[in-house]
Amino acid sequence: MHDTHYRALSEKIPPGPVDDPLPLETAGFDRRAKADGSERGRDESFDSRGHTSGAAPAPSPKALPRVLAATGKQLATLAIAMVAILVAIVTWQSYVLGPWTRNGSVRVQVANVAPQVSGQIIGLHVRDNQYVKQGDLLYVIDPYDFEVALQTSKARVAQAAADLELKEIESKRRQSLSALAVSKEEQQIYAASAAAAKAAFDAAQQQQAKAEQDLKRTKITSPVTGYVTNLLLRIGDFAVAGNSNISVIDSESYWIDGYFEETKMGMICVNDRVEAQLMGYSAPIIGSVETVTRGISVSNATAGVQGLPNVDPIYTWVRLAQRVPVRIAIEEVPSGVPLVSGMTATVTVKQADDGGPTSLLGRLYRNVADSIASLVYGPPPSRPDCLPVATNLTAPNEALPIPAEPPGQSPQQIAPGIAPGFNVSPKVAD
Repeated sequence: MHDTHYRALSEKIPPGPVDDPLPLETAGFDRRAKADGSERGRDESFDSRGHTSGAAPAPSPKALPRVLAATGKQLATLAIAMVAILVAIVTWQSYVLGPWTRNGSVRVQVANVAPQVSGQIIGLHVRDNQYVKQGDLLYVIDPYDFEVALQTSKARVAQAAADLELKEIESKRRQSLSALAVSKEEQQIYAASAAAAKAAFDAAQQQQAKAEQDLKRTKITSPVTGYVTNLLLRIGDFAVAGNSNISVIDSESYWIDGYFEETKMGMICVNDRVEAQLMGYSAPIIGSVETVTRGISVSNATAGVQGLPNVDPIYTWVRLAQRVPVRIAIEEVPSGVPLVSGMTATVTVKQADDGGPTSLLGRLYRNVADSIASLVYGPPPSRPDCLPVATNLTAPNEALPIPAEPPGQSPQQIAPGIAPGFNVSPKVAD
């Protein structure tokens, strides 16, 4: 039966060329053998099913280099693929878990200067972006009204001093008389009159001190050392007490805020070294982690109409990580890099050295191993005492000078000779 089927199949196949008498089933094998430079396809005999009847011959010496080259290419491709996979893992883990962010900005303290008295501005002594020192004159308010108020208060003090001297001497005279000459009630009346005059004199002195301070406050000075910014003030403007009209940047108060994703906070500790690179400048600013903000706004905590929490019912499969502000103290600024509040910075936290390998290959091996471990087992645990509960920060010892109350004068110093004694005529100054 098999022979009949084979003969039928052979009749359908057209005869081959003279130099290729092999059947169709062995033709492909013979061509491959020729392509490799081997003539074993012609020397081997095939049975009716197309299988070789003899043992496999030894490979040709010309084919060995090609086999080795093909094997080398495969190994090189495999090695490149492995390196690419490792680089992708390290890059991805560094991007996702590494303590770095492009969302950083330069911050600064700004003194909003407001006058303590109201009046028209008659003198402006600074320009926009001018550097000033603490105590430098910024502008002057018209002092005329305050000079008049000071002179009026001085006159009231003189009046109260004269009245007090008179009331005190009258009270002393009544107190020295016997009960036959003056009654107890009259003595009490004159003593109370002297006490009231003393209170009026003290109030007049306080009003005079206030008038003197108001006159000094017509000259507005800078409370800090820094730069005048966004100056819109002009001569002739009316300054209102308590309303800020000029801003001065404190040049000694710059810092950097880095807004890190909450997934990276486990890698950040206080006092860690930080490099902040501003956009447009290659040299990084060197600093250290000073503090970490302990609270950010939560939209679900907003109270509703009845004071109840207003919880958002929407829950998405993809949750965006919250951003936590980290305050960075600036320690070193490269030459030629200006500090401007609001500039964007790429902030990278450099973790402290824990005694690991120092060589390049050692650090590379450790980074790869840590990246694979974090990918398999999750992020590493944070370091102990990373964010202490109680910080060692102290409030800055800064204070503006407070005007001291001038020592008050006695009535005899203000209006001498009004009541020199019991039997002496008063001496009134011209």
